Amino acid sequence: MKKKIAISCIALMCASMVLSACASGGNSSESKNGKVKVRFASWDVAEDIDKQQILVDKFNESHDDIEVVLEAYGRDFDTKISAGMGSKDAPDLMYMWNYPAYYEGLEPLDSYIEKEGEDFKKNYYSALWDYNSIEGNIYGMPVGFTTHALFYNKDLFEEAGVDLPGENFTWDDLRATAKTISEKTNAKGFAFQMKPDPYDFEMYLWSNGTAYCDGKGDMKGKIDSEGSQEVFKMFQDMAKEEIAAVTEGNGTDEFRAGQVAMYIYGSWSINSLNEDNMNYGITKLPNFGSKPSVSILSSSGIAMSKDSKNKDAAWEFMKYWTGEEANKARIGLELPVLETVIESEKIMDDSTYAPFYEMLKQSAGYTPASFIQKNWSEVSENLSLSFEEMFNPSTYRDVKETLEQAAQQ
Repeated sequence: MKKKIAISCIALMCASMVLSACASGGNSSESKNGKVKVRFASWDVAEDIDKQQILVDKFNESHDDIEVVLEAYGRDFDTKISAGMGSKDAPDLMYMWNYPAYYEGLEPLDSYIEKEGEDFKKNYYSALWDYNSIEGNIYGMPVGFTTHALFYNKDLFEEAGVDLPGENFTWDDLRATAKTISEKTNAKGFAFQMKPDPYDFEMYLWSNGTAYCDGKGDMKGKIDSEGSQEVFKMFQDMAKEEIAAVTEGNGTDEFRAGQVAMYIYGSWSINSLNEDNMNYGITKLPNFGSKPSVSILSSSGIAMSKDSKNKDAAWEFMKYWTGEEANKARIGLELPVLETVIESEKIMDDSTYAPFYEMLKQSAGYTPASFIQKNWSEVSENLSLSFEEMFNPSTYRDVKETLEQAAQQ
């Protein structure tokens, strides 16, 4: 699954774009064998593309009238999708997460979904639809996701003589545990980024009853609220107290090296931690007191171009790509999104994966500021600079002052 692409890198409908960059599959809607051709653009590379091609081949073999052509865009994904939309030659189907930037070039899917019956939509976790929708319309079918969870090193916990995180682990518990581990081992108790991704960081504000902005995009009274200040000061204080390592990356490298005992991340690092044979555990995000924790979602979907000339054929493939067979085949690459697959594969019995679904269940109903703010690219960049000023050990800028300034954006 793709984590994120910086919105600032996207230039939809850019007149100066080299439009020919997008057309690796050409604009013919019929293949040489007479089948309807459906172009499907993926952002993945290497082994992931090989596995996707196997699934595409299975679909093609079972359909006499449709041929799906997989186009691997990799790092050029945004450039080619933007160019294709600008020239009305976008692929029929494409992976998607950044709906605020692209939805005007996508086909609304509500009518397609309704025709499949009520049970079809109910089989997907409800929170996933929120991240594949804009302004009340669904523009993507959920393919995979990750929430965030707390990773912890069991060996370091044992060395420090502290209990493993329990069901109602709070941020106060985390700070106390991090302090003990920092004092009794050669590792820091916790790690977080000096310049965290603003999209991700908003989940901590949600967990403490606030957000970056209100439903209209107004930041004043939200990002500078007492609840928001409490969150940012907590992270800053952990760094000042030297119980947390402030990292350049996301914390995975330090965690794998045994330099930190806890960090928060999505499911992307599980394979690498397993390859290292680490003795680790995963649990839900800590709570702020009695408030249940909330996670941001990193969701990948599959979307249809509004300019596609083969929408019925494209929808047929979308159902396959998000159906049970493909969902099961991608386990290990991304977390399944279908309730029936989660049940049949006993995903919730796996302590590695269950916390991400538990976070998913309690994180419905929250809309990221990136879906609200029309100028999110600029807002995100300014927030990143504010975060760095507050969390950089060379500055540790006053939290209240920094957030009041951020609220004026």
